[in-house]
Parts: sequence; structure tokens; C-alpha cells
Amino acid sequence: MLRRLTIPSSNLPHPVRKAASQTNLCSPSLRRNVHHFFKTSAHRPTIAGTPSDPALGTISKRHKWLGLGSKFKTQEPFSELPDGEEDAARAAILEKALKSRQPSDFMLRCTVLDADGNVKTISGQFKKSDLCNEHKLNQRDLRKIDSRIPNLVPTILVRKEAILINVLHIRALVKANAVFLFDSYGSADSRLHSVFLYHLEHNLKAKGSSLPYEFRAMDSVFLSVVSALEAEMVFTRNLVGGLLAELEDDIDRDKFRRLLHYSRRLTAFQNRAKLVEEALEEVLEQDEDLVAMYLSDRSKGLTREPSDHDDIEVLLESYSKQVEEIVNEAETIQSNVQSTQEIVELILDSNRNALLALDLKVSICTMGIGVGALVAGLFGMNLQSHLENDPYAFFLMSILASAIAGSVSWLGLRRLRRIRKVGLAGNPMQWDSGSKKLNQLAVFRQTRRPWLPLPLRRRGESDGEGWS
Repeated sequence: MLRRLTIPSSNLPHPVRKAASQTNLCSPSLRRNVHHFFKTSAHRPTIAGTPSDPALGTISKRHKWLGLGSKFKTQEPFSELPDGEEDAARAAILEKALKSRQPSDFMLRCTVLDADGNVKTISGQFKKSDLCNEHKLNQRDLRKIDSRIPNLVPTILVRKEAILINVLHIRALVKANAVFLFDSYGSADSRLHSVFLYHLEHNLKAKGSSLPYEFRAMDSVFLSVVSALEAEMVFTRNLVGGLLAELEDDIDRDKFRRLLHYSRRLTAFQNRAKLVEEALEEVLEQDEDLVAMYLSDRSKGLTREPSDHDDIEVLLESYSKQVEEIVNEAETIQSNVQSTQEIVELILDSNRNALLALDLKVSICTMGIGVGALVAGLFGMNLQSHLENDPYAFFLMSILASAIAGSVSWLGLRRLRRIRKVGLAGNPMQWDSGSKKLNQLAVFRQTRRPWLPLPLRRRGESDGEGWS
């Protein structure tokens, strides 16, 4: 039982008393330190101090551990904390992280293109609140396209005056007369971004197109997405194909490691492509979202029927089919990788079995030689065998020992060959208990009736006629 220990402040050492008077005693860290101190000092022996006041000696020895001042350092870490203190520590860390946010964290960097397709602003700073108020968005809508937060799940959100697109490396806000391109999280491929921006400008400046402004912008966005997927697919396919070709010639540990790395990379790519396909399919299934994507007509006050969305449906379906082809190709490559892994495992198993069989053969031959050497061991005893003077005894014993060694080796190898002979129909060793069972099996195969389908068999029994 732990008893509460009360120590007057007058009995405390001067540094502790001074630090305690200058420290906020209500802080959680101090309460945890003091609680742990009294908890451990109650059942630990006194290190230093007078016999009349052991607690004072313990405090004088451990006053630096309490961390009551800037000059006192922690000597021992906590071994474990109760659940309540762990929750308090997590809350403190979260509060510190939230308080450390700067006002610049609530800013978004984006490039703006006007209605004519010209770049109006490059990497401009915009507040989230201003974007939400200007384009009638919610704070949760911009959370998906925040450049500080990596998002793996692509989303296509249709709002009253804008379309939010977050697919792979593209995060865009499409309106009826403007496009906002947000900086992607961790984007290091400036060439890909510049190519996409050039194509977007060219597509938005096309005046002869029958598609509205927002559809041309979405066409450029999804074209860039599909092109990125195709480029990654070609690169991954070349890597995997080259490695599989190398595995046909030689199998080593380095190639296995590369195969594992490529397999993981292919799986991650396949998941990304599937998520893009699911995002497109989800939009295609919602007629209301398809109609709401006609931002130009809505800005002009025109209304459309719920089923009048052929243009955008054809546009999204074309890219959905392309993404589906990429997914199917990725699945084919993944299937080839899995088949190769299985074949390689079979080859390695076969080689291991061959090595084990070789080891068994050597062991069997060694056993035969040992049995033959037993004859020589018998004659090596210091006893009279009355064959010392026989001129043919040496040759006879040598032939006998060789015959015994050869017979034992032959029987062992024959047994090993039978064990290794395994077929899909079953293990033939189940009939090795004697030749009687083999003869019974042969007689049974000769005398049994040929197998017939059940209707024909019943017909033969009822009519008294066999099958001809």
C-alpha cells in the first residue's frame, strides 16, 4: 500500500523550494513528475540522507529529476504512464501542433487562367475564406485540394458555380470563365505541369470548338491524367518485362529483390488507376451531377432536363474506357508477375528436391560402404578365424564385402526412386506393402465393368442388354 507523504515546504532543500515557488504547480508535466516521484520513492530505499528524515534524503538526491527549473535535467525516463496521462500527453501534442500553425498555412498557391485561356496569375496566394466566399464553396470542399495534405483518393465534386477536380497530380477549380490550378503536394515534375498548362491554354483558346469552356478545361485535365497513367504504365511494363526476361536465364537474390520492388510498384499503380476509374464511374452514375456540370448554361440562366447531358457523358465515358484499358493491362502484367513467381518457386523447389535427393543418394552409398566395411571390421578383431592361412580367403571376403555394399546401395536407391516417383493420380507407394495388393488391383481392373453414364447404365439393367 502506498501512503500519501506530506512534506512541509520548510523541509525542502533551498533549490527545490525556490524552483517550486517559481513554477506553476498546476502544469500537467509537473503533476506527472511529482506523482511519479512520490510513487517510486515510497518503495525505494533511501540513497542518501539522515535516518531521521529519509524522505528528505531521497528528495535531496532526486531534486534534479523533478525538472522544477531550467537548470534541473531529467535523469531517468518514465518506464510507463497510465492511460489518463497518455491521453493528456496526446492532447498536449495536438494542442501544440494546432497553436504552431502560422497564418500562411491557410493560404493556397494557384495559377489562374481567364476566359480567353491566358495565364492571369502564376503561383498566386489566395486565402481559403476568400475562395470560398467568391466561388460559393464550403471549407470542406477545399480541404481535398489543399496542397499540404496528400490525398490518394481522387474526387470530382460538382458545386453550384464550380467543379472541383482532385485526380493524381492535378488539383483544379473549373468555372464557366476561369480555371484555378492549385499546386500539388510534393510535385517535383515541373515538365509534366508545364506540358499540361500548355495544352490547357491551347485548348481554352480554341474558338472553333463546340464544347463550352468548362468542358474544354475538363478535357485537358483528364487527357493529362490519362497520359500520366499511360506513361507510368509503359515505364513499369518495360521494367517488369526486362526483369522477367532476365529471370528466364538466371535466378538470383538480387533479381528476386527487384521483382518484389516492381510488384509493389505495380500494385500501387494498379490501385491508383482503379481509384481514378471509380471516380469517373461515380460521376457518370449521377445524372444530377452531369447536368450540373453545364456551368455556362447555368450562368446564362438556361435550364436543362435531367437526362440532357450527352456531351459531358460522352466525354467522361471516353476517358473512363481509356482508364479501364490501363487497369486491365496492369492486371495482365500483375498476373504475369504472379505466374512467374509461382514458376520460379516451382523451379527452386525442384532444385531443392534434386539437392536433397543427391544428399540422400550419397548417404545411401555411404551406408552401403559402411555395411561392407563391417566385414573388414569383423576380421580386424584380435581373434583367430582360422582363415589366416587360406590363400583365397582375402579374395572371397573382398567379393563378399563388395556384394553386400552394392546390394545395400542398390536397394536404397531403388527405394528412393520409388518414393520420388509421384503422379497426379496418387502416390504409388500406397501399394508397396506387398505384391498381393498389386495383383488384386490388376485383377480388379480387368474384371470390373466399363464405366457408363447413369441413364445408360439403368437402361442396360432394365432391358437386359449391355452396351454395344
